Amino acid sequence: MGRKETSLTEIEAFVDANWEEVVADITRLVAIPSIEGDPAPGAPFGTEPLRAMHCALGIAKRLGFSVRDDEGYVGIADLPGESDKVIAMIGHVDVVPVADSWDTDPFTVVRREGYLLGRGTLDDKGPVVVGLYALKFFAERDGRAPYTLRMIVGSNEETDLRDVAYYVEHYGSPAFLFTPDATFPVCYGEKGHYTGDFLSAPIRNGTVLQLDCGIASNVIPDKATALVDADIATLPTADGIELAAEDDHVRITAHGIGGHASLPQGTVNAIAELAAYLLDGNVLDKDEIPFFDFVRTIGTSTDGFAMGIAAHDDIFGPLTCIVGMLGIENGRFRLNVNIRYPLAITGDTITASLTERIGRIGGTYTPGKDSKPFYVDPEGREIQTLLNAYIDVTGKKDAKPFTMGGGTYAGHFENAASFGPEEPDGPMPDWVGTMHGPNEGMSEDLLKRAMKVYILAIERLLRLDF
Repeated sequence: MGRKETSLTEIEAFVDANWEEVVADITRLVAIPSIEGDPAPGAPFGTEPLRAMHCALGIAKRLGFSVRDDEGYVGIADLPGESDKVIAMIGHVDVVPVADSWDTDPFTVVRREGYLLGRGTLDDKGPVVVGLYALKFFAERDGRAPYTLRMIVGSNEETDLRDVAYYVEHYGSPAFLFTPDATFPVCYGEKGHYTGDFLSAPIRNGTVLQLDCGIASNVIPDKATALVDADIATLPTADGIELAAEDDHVRITAHGIGGHASLPQGTVNAIAELAAYLLDGNVLDKDEIPFFDFVRTIGTSTDGFAMGIAAHDDIFGPLTCIVGMLGIENGRFRLNVNIRYPLAITGDTITASLTERIGRIGGTYTPGKDSKPFYVDPEGREIQTLLNAYIDVTGKKDAKPFTMGGGTYAGHFENAASFGPEEPDGPMPDWVGTMHGPNEGMSEDLLKRAMKVYILAIERLLRLDF
């Protein structure tokens, strides 16, 4: 680009001038309960994720992009450049399910004391809208950019990532891409993302009649419920446990502290709390005890040590392991596990160890998704361009690129990074929840700052030779 670099003052003026529109568009997008549903014609992930994708594309079209829906898998919004080479952003408009522990309607944005509350305000509808407006900055310039600028709108990130698999198969990798679905300053590597399911031996005449535990594999549950065949008068009281008589049965509800599967520190897994109560309260039949002892063990050992899979390296740090869902299926208990692993261990090793552990009590194990760790050179020009844009906007001269346990779209492309909008260890009021948790919320000031960073970073990426 031949023009002089835009000043931060100009960028700030653009952000301020557009901010109320940004909030209005986030509100429109959050209002769509875009949880994965049954596939339908043109809607492989259900009608609500498709509706959210179309809403995002409608915003993009209004902002000056050319847009298209590619068979319901991905939405594409382009600002054509002088070259067909693409510099892209990618975000998602699907969301995880909601529990009933919200203080507000999760699909109605509440604007409170500088925060936006609602499912997707942080993960990832708010950042998608912020990214679109960052690209709008370039749509309003005279002349074309040297490369095509693109926003890829996904709608299956929270479950199977079939949207990004479709995109890569049909379009390949852009020259460079970043996703606004993580934390600043810039992430250059992601742990491997691994899931699987344990199945108990058949249970006959058991005490546990129903289980309602967890809403998604990648969510640490804050509530877990069991309906048991018992007399409420015989059951002990315990902290964090609610007991309610239902006819001749008892509904036992365990409460914990929820969060994202990749960040178990500071959480309390309600599934593990429920298992502990059932065991310690002598609620279970003898045939149920081995599996629930297994549940408690794996649910409280978030480093994987109890399962023989603890691992650590200098790039990614330690493996993390959580249980996300527990239910009953055809007379057996099914437990889902979600693991984020470093380069020091492989998915095959994890599978072998988990299979052996559950085999000790007569159960079986079925591995699910295994996305290997993602890593790019932190000293490479693209990562350094993003990092320096962040430093220049924030003044945080000690900022360093990092790796994380969360999985994003970046790991599916050849040259990519995850880039904000959250800040590391940013203080929040106690009424603001985290991504995937109840009362999910995001600071308006941080979203504004992210837009400034994105504009400056994109301007500098356009000056690189791809």
